[in-house]
Amino acid sequence: MYTYKIHLHKETEGGYTVVVPALPGCITYGENLEEAMSMAKEAVEVYIEELQSRGEQIPDDRDTLEYSLNLESA
Repeated sequence: MYTYKIHLHKETEGGYTVVVPALPGCITYGENLEEAMSMAKEAVEVYIEELQSRGEQIPDDRDTLEYSLNLESA
């Protein structure tokens, strides 16, 4: 089992761009949150399959901590 953090960026024209930081270049898009999540799952699965076919190590975020900082502007 692999664990991945994903970043969903709401686009001004609508929809969401999804980035998987642990997998360089693994980026997808969905018209809404449900589709974006589905597309992210599919993109990660395809990415992992490609790494496996090349015999490469499969990175994941299992040991990655993530925090958000909120700063007030001056």
